[in-house]
Amino acid sequence: MKRVTKTEEMRIPVFHWLDRLNIEANAFEQITNLSNLPFAFHHVAVMPDCHSGYGMPIGGVLATKNVVIPNAVGVDIGCGMCAIKTVIKIEQLDIDTLKKIMGRIREIIPVGFEHQKEKQGHMPMPVDLDSNSIVMKEFLNADKQIGTLGGGNHFIEIQKDKENNVWIMIHSGSRNLGKKVADYYNKLAIALNEKWFSQVPKKWELAFLPIETEEARDYMTEMQYCVEFALANRKLMIERIIQVFVNLGLFNNDFNGLQNTRDSFINIAHNYATWENHFNENVIIHRKGATLARRGTTGIIPGSQGSKSYIVRGLGNPDSFMSCSHGAGRKMGRNQAIKTLNLKEEIDKMNKLGIVHGLRTENDLQEASGAYKDIDEVMSNQSDLVEILVELQPLAVIKGE
Repeated sequence: MKRVTKTEEMRIPVFHWLDRLNIEANAFEQITNLSNLPFAFHHVAVMPDCHSGYGMPIGGVLATKNVVIPNAVGVDIGCGMCAIKTVIKIEQLDIDTLKKIMGRIREIIPVGFEHQKEKQGHMPMPVDLDSNSIVMKEFLNADKQIGTLGGGNHFIEIQKDKENNVWIMIHSGSRNLGKKVADYYNKLAIALNEKWFSQVPKKWELAFLPIETEEARDYMTEMQYCVEFALANRKLMIERIIQVFVNLGLFNNDFNGLQNTRDSFINIAHNYATWENHFNENVIIHRKGATLARRGTTGIIPGSQGSKSYIVRGLGNPDSFMSCSHGAGRKMGRNQAIKTLNLKEEIDKMNKLGIVHGLRTENDLQEASGAYKDIDEVMSNQSDLVEILVELQPLAVIKGE
């Protein structure tokens, strides 16, 4: 449930859905910086999965008056979740079949820094973009990145619900295209802020673009394209995973069931900026590791590797700017996870749950479940933001490398 913090160092209050003591010092400093931006509107909202990021913490929601902040969206523009409910039942998937499915997925979906060997031809076409735009310069490269998972916390999971229906879930983003756009406009904003003698300290990493400027309009256009590319990326991966199930005969020539599976597609992004109306003002909402939870909106909140995920419905809470968490959220950094967690214990944890997984080396501990917050606690903390529709248990997982 909502808590409010307003210290003497903060211009506007912070509404948060976790205990302040559970926020690491760096994240709290970033939240304080956000509250002191001269154009920050009404309050800063912090979701229960909050942890530090670049400039703005992951799990943060910021409303601004007439400026956009590239770093408040981040480098993986349009990163998000998709999920589908198949007509396949868990009884059809023994451990050998699951391993076969995951092996074939690895063959057709590149992970980490790997790209497609050939252009895929599934790119959404840019609309009214200048030939000098970042998107147009990167278009051919991006055509080999679509249909790829990426690295870090991105994943593909096969899951089951309480009725033993099999689900497919993907977490992925806009790949290198989004990073190129984010880096370009953040550097541009830094240069312009220095030129304008901006009051926002450079060390805050929150350089901004006034929305009436050509640079801001270009960023908003290219950012939106990256959001669309990220969605197209997830759709292509989902379709290819469905084809793996088809090729293994799991749909049993049930063409209606196959169509129903495709029609169940759910998508939600968690790194973007957009115009919205809140507290009777038109503002730019930046969601960085936070998802839309407008009343009736269907969303996805994944847990960590080996823990539950949830399909949710938004409750439209105005105090969170109608947002919720995008996942469980990290409780320790990547290097800390490698140094702190025990590989054997993390592997045993997954094996006891009967999950097909890829935990093999110390480096894999960066994305082990022990590096993440308790998803049940996260969900409890935001019970006034979303209601749970479906609880999902993992059966098999592929993590980005």
